[in-house]
Formats: sequence, C-alpha cells, structure tokens
Amino acid sequence: MMPITILVGALGGDGGGVLCDWIVAAAQSQGLAVQATQIPGVAQRTGATTYYLEVMPAPAAGPSVLALNPAIGEVDVALATELLEAGRMIFNGFITPDRTTLIASTHRVLAIGERMAMGDGSFDVGRLLRAVKERSKQQVLFDMDQAAEESGGVINAVLLGALAGSGRLPIPDAAFEAAIRHGGKAVDTNLAAFAFGRGHARGELAQVVREHRKRQAAAQGLEDLLARARRSYPAPALDVIEEGMRRLTAYQHRWYAEWYLNRLDTVHALGSTELLRETARHLAVRMSFEDVIRVAQAKTSSERLARVRAEVRAKDGEPIEITEHFKPGIEEIAAILPPTWAKRLLAWGERSGRTGKTYFSMHLRSTTVFGFLRLRLVAGLQSYRPNTYRFAEEQAEIDRWLEQIRTAGRTNVGLAREIAECARLIKGYGDTYKRGLANYRRITAAVIEPALARRMTPRAAVDAVAGARVAALVDPEGETLSKTLASIAAAVPSLRHAAE
Repeated sequence: MMPITILVGALGGDGGGVLCDWIVAAAQSQGLAVQATQIPGVAQRTGATTYYLEVMPAPAAGPSVLALNPAIGEVDVALATELLEAGRMIFNGFITPDRTTLIASTHRVLAIGERMAMGDGSFDVGRLLRAVKERSKQQVLFDMDQAAEESGGVINAVLLGALAGSGRLPIPDAAFEAAIRHGGKAVDTNLAAFAFGRGHARGELAQVVREHRKRQAAAQGLEDLLARARRSYPAPALDVIEEGMRRLTAYQHRWYAEWYLNRLDTVHALGSTELLRETARHLAVRMSFEDVIRVAQAKTSSERLARVRAEVRAKDGEPIEITEHFKPGIEEIAAILPPTWAKRLLAWGERSGRTGKTYFSMHLRSTTVFGFLRLRLVAGLQSYRPNTYRFAEEQAEIDRWLEQIRTAGRTNVGLAREIAECARLIKGYGDTYKRGLANYRRITAAVIEPALARRMTPRAAVDAVAGARVAALVDPEGETLSKTLASIAAAVPSLRHAAE
C-alpha cells in the first residue's frame, strides 16, 4: 500500500504550517499514518516555504515507512497558495500530467524581480495557466485570496477546504472541521473559509459567485456598463475590459469606467481584437495611476491590516504597530494641487534649484487613531482627484498615447500593438514613474513619431519600437536605450531610401 504524497507551496503569512497541522490532525483522527516535513526556502517575497506530507490511504496493520522529502514525478496532490508557486513546482518537475492533482490559488503576489523591473515585469499569467493545465492531471483553480476575503478567513483554510472538496484524501469533512476547532484560533472564520473552499472545489458555489458578482456590479452601478461592454466587444477581450471597469470604478467612480469604455470604442473601431485587449489592459493601469491619494487608500484598507497581521503571525487580540514612511518632494506635492498652483510651485522649485533635492520626511503610525485619521483624510481626496494637476497631465498623456495607437492602427496594426505595449514603461510612483515616463518620451520622439510619419518601412517600424521598448527596460541609467536609439537613427536614412 503506497502513501498519498502531498506537496504544499506557500508564502510567509499564508499559514502553510497551520495548514499542515490541520491535515496531520485530521489524518491521525482517522487512524491513518502520516508524516510532515517543513522545508524552509529563500525569503524571496514574504518567505516562500515548502511543506511535504505523506498519508497512508487506510489504517495499516504495522508500522509504515514514509519519506521525508518529495521525489520528482511522484507527487499525488500539490497545493499552492499563489499561482507562481504552482509554476515553481511545475518547473522543478514535481507536478506531472499522469498523476498530480493541482489545487492552487490563481491570484498573484509579485516576486522581487517582478517588482524591480523598470516596466511591467510581471510573469505572463496566461503562460502560467497553460502550464498548469498541460502539466497536471486534474486542477482545482480559483482566486483563494479573494475567497478568503469574502469569507472573512485566511487563505490556508480556503486551501484546506479545496483539498477536502477534491476528494483526493480518504478523510471526511468532519475530521478537517474538527482539526480546525482543535486548533482554537479564529475557529468561526476558518470554518467559513473552509466551507467556501470546499464549495468551490465541488462546483457548489458557481451560482453563488455569479450572484455575488451581480450584486457587486449593482452596488457599483456598473450593470448597464457591463451590459454595454458585452454587447459591444468580442469575447476574448471581455475579461480584461470588465476587470478594468471594476478597477476604475473603485479607483474613482462609475463615470471614470464609462470614460474608459468611450476611449476603448475608438480602438475597437480599428478591428483588431488583440490590439483592443492589450490596449484595454494598459489603459486601465494608466488611468489608475499611482498618487498619494491611492497610496493612502491602500495603507488604510482593512484587507491590508489583516494581511500584515497574517505576515507577522500576530495572535488574536495581540496588538501590532505599523509605521508608514513618506518622503514627498516638490513634484509629489504639486501633483495633488490645482493646475495653476502646481505650475507656480514647480516653477519656484526649478528657479530655486530645490526640485529633486528637497524632500519632506514623514513618519505616521497608521495603527494609532491620529495617524489613521491623517491617512484617511488624504484617501478621502478621491473625489477631488480630477481637479489636480497630476490628473490633468495624466489624461493628456493618455490621449496622446491613444492617438498614436489609432494613427498606427489604420495602416499597421503591428505597430499599434507595439505602441500600446510601450505603456509598460510608465508605472509606479516618484522617481520610478519619472524615469519610465522620460524613457517613453524619448522613444516617442526618436522612434514612434518617425514611424507614424512613415520614415520607416512598416516592418522596420515595428522592430524599432519593440527594440527601443526592450532596451528601456534593461537598465535604469538608460545607457542601453541611448545606444539602441542611436542605431535606429543611423538606420532611418537608408530605410527611407529603400522605401523610395
């Protein structure tokens, strides 16, 4: 009789150790031999850690011999609290299409390398999902982080419920629930999260989820806009567009999501679904640009406090202190002022030489009443945001970018896609944002504008924009981009003569 092998990939704060304790306790309550091993990993994000368990499928007459470490190709069930952790297990060969049931959350927590990239350095989720479906025998996939939030629990309890719902272990639901009760921590919320995960795995919550999303759309006033999107846009682009609408409604208001659709209509008229999808993705990100208002909203969200408590493993009722560090400069302060005032402040900063040199260091404890209220005051400026200098500047930049896409798309859809992808350069806040925007403007002046003026052949134009964009992501100093732009400029005359 061979044991059932279970591999768990979790991040620090996800409760991987508690998850293993629950599985062990449930197995032992049924008289099953079980062993668990914790394999500490490198603290890449919040401390990736691997856990390995072996459970006998039935009570054994004598002692059982169980392994301490997983073997490549010999894992029956793989659990991952985040999608890239599932990808890591696939890459290492533990998950196989002839044996492994993969139970994973589809949400992402960006790795250090993804966060440090000058552009959008996030791993291709589509590629990850394809690998998951191709390299595992069965899959149970859904956003467990969102499920934990909706149920009021923690992701490890959702994952335990999904494991129970998969039917891969000879352990009844009651045994898992008893293990949670025996643990004695946040019992009610963990049981709710367990039931949520179990229902997802068994397909019992599909209608519940649809109804929840319908209520969410109604609460945001998005029902008519979602209906408009479903009537107007092709199915392959709808998931991105609908998510963009929800993001922008939360960022600003319903009218902002409607503006998003109005802008997309002009791109949809070009007739390329792929171009529409990519533009929709980048447009939603650009329209929800990072500013001090958004930062304050994120720092005062209830979800963030719960996440921090989980990461530091605070016990129920145990107080924690969070100190927020801010260092705004003249440009960041000007960003939230009315345009007239902002221009005067920026002009003064340039004249006095203080721009880029003078910063105002602030430290706020967001876990105190006074500190939290100060942050909420800034977050409450959401309705005021459209009156700020930064908002006006961002919308003007977005309109120029969209006009470039439309101009290119009328004759060269490939060039339009590359121009849309250049939005990857513009991200973040403060110096990161300024570097990305400066690189984008350099590419616009040196490559995009000549390409739109047809000073290059269509194929050369596509390659030039793509090459410049990739070069801009290589180093923060911009040396690679400078060399690439110089080589493109040197080639333009010959390309023009060739075209003639």
